[in-house]
Amino acid sequence: MRTIETVKIVETVRDLVMRAAVELGDDVLAALARAKAVEPSPTGAEILERLIENAAIARHERIPICQDTGMAVVFVTLGQEVHIAGGSLKEAIHEGVRRGYADGYLRMSVCDPLTRRNTGDNTPAVIHIDLVQGAELRLDVALKGFGSENMSRVTMLPPSAGIEGARDFVVERVAEAGPNPCPPGIVGVGLGGTMEMAAILAKKALLRPLGASHPDPRIGRLETEWRERINCLGIGPQGLGGRTTCLAVHIDAMPTHIASIPVAVNIQCHASRHLSADL
Repeated sequence: MRTIETVKIVETVRDLVMRAAVELGDDVLAALARAKAVEPSPTGAEILERLIENAAIARHERIPICQDTGMAVVFVTLGQEVHIAGGSLKEAIHEGVRRGYADGYLRMSVCDPLTRRNTGDNTPAVIHIDLVQGAELRLDVALKGFGSENMSRVTMLPPSAGIEGARDFVVERVAEAGPNPCPPGIVGVGLGGTMEMAAILAKKALLRPLGASHPDPRIGRLETEWRERINCLGIGPQGLGGRTTCLAVHIDAMPTHIASIPVAVNIQCHASRHLSADL
């Protein structure tokens, strides 16, 4: 049995929140640079250059990449041989988010869904816990802006729709979203499971490093094909035209019921802010 104190979890989450808000991942920066090199639209290429410059300023001056500093989504991989000492795991995560947003001077955007009253500290966070064998504790913290989150959708397709129906739903959703999710972004897709599981798969798929294809070659081929179809829509960077509407399509899948094909689309804007830590 391995013991991890909640104070360590609080400190780690605080650090991840503050860093994720100002540090765009090297994988995203590399993808933006590759897109700029092949973008045929002069306007699109200029926008991509400005996005790269913005990320550099944010990292250097330690200011948020985007004014929408998002809602914290935390994926926890918890080993069965880990004992959390000193309090509640979930409360420790919430406290880390609370401190990260306060100490990082990040915009507080979380409010009550009925009264619309701001909670004042950007909590609660959204927490997903995956219980596994062993003694590991991994935290994946994502700051999800809602310009892109608002463009996400879930549908339950009949089996007769097939994978072509799933593809069409994903491409049409991106087309309908247009410039709203601040393209170019990453399109997370969840296939299978149930309604809520498809949505979680789509959100978790956004954590995969850009350029890393799905390990199942069948799904990897779909990711490439669907990305090309999306980039033929002509939406382009910031919706002003061009070939670069999405940097990648990431698909996660699991078996589902014979009566349905659950499909979820979770769009991530170009400010793909997430960091991980193993405690």
